[in-house]
Amino acid sequence: MLKFLLAAGVSLLPLMPSALHAAEPESCRQVRFSDVGWTDITSTTSISSIILESLGYEPSSIMLSIPVTYASLKNSEVDVYLGDWEPAMVQDRKPYIEDKSIVVIGPNLEGAKYTLAVPKAAFDAGVKDFADLAKFAEKFERKIYGIEPGSTGNTMIQAMIDKNEFGLKGWELVESSEQGMLTQVDRQINEDAWIVFLGWEPHPMNTKYDIAYLSGGDATFGPNYGGATVFTNIRTGFVADCPNASRFLQNLKFTLTMENEIMDAILNQGADPKEAAAAWLKAHPDVIKPWLDGVTTFDGKPALEAVESALQG
Repeated sequence: MLKFLLAAGVSLLPLMPSALHAAEPESCRQVRFSDVGWTDITSTTSISSIILESLGYEPSSIMLSIPVTYASLKNSEVDVYLGDWEPAMVQDRKPYIEDKSIVVIGPNLEGAKYTLAVPKAAFDAGVKDFADLAKFAEKFERKIYGIEPGSTGNTMIQAMIDKNEFGLKGWELVESSEQGMLTQVDRQINEDAWIVFLGWEPHPMNTKYDIAYLSGGDATFGPNYGGATVFTNIRTGFVADCPNASRFLQNLKFTLTMENEIMDAILNQGADPKEAAAAWLKAHPDVIKPWLDGVTTFDGKPALEAVESALQG
């Protein structure tokens, strides 16, 4: 993935000095995140916001589509986006990298995946590859279920249909939202009916439902079942303006298990996102220390003490 980025002309932000002291203007106290409505990004945004609040910042998040997210980063209306899935989103961010209005400060999650999935029953019956879908068109009612309009995944699915790839001409892309799509997945599986939909990991759908990912989508979603790395993007100028907050964001590294567990609490247990994230952090305090390497509170005090005190309170 790093070779892919370098070949594409993307410069990852070099590590900043390990001993920073907050010397930021008051404007840096407000750190503005974009949340595109995916539960994994809601989870990581919530985790980040809790830590930043403990450090004396005032983070906020706004629900934006992917295109609006990048336009907002360019216009300095948003500071941070934690959901840059690559290579799936390479075209979404490309113009903003070319005009140098955003900065990729590094990966925050490795080992993700993003491609089409079906219930295990359909997989066992012969739907193992994208090329198998057309053979069972009636069973799927010629529908592929996606997420919100404007999302990268939906765009790629519609392009396959428009180009008649895999014999999908005449199929319908059903757009709704992550939750709308999963409601349909739940209904179809409970009724022993078939459905093909946009699946990904991390996500508790992987443990709640017995599903399988389809092979054959390398040209569209990338190799290894849409194998992905998720990157943190910030607006150009944020590092110079807010070096302490930027150092924290650069340090952030998540895991599939972490995100799956927080997302499960949100989606399946009805927990508020920030409450779910706070509960996970309290149960796994060891993950916090590396995130705070070279970071202080907004007013220059030790970061770890402040965060631990806030989580215990």
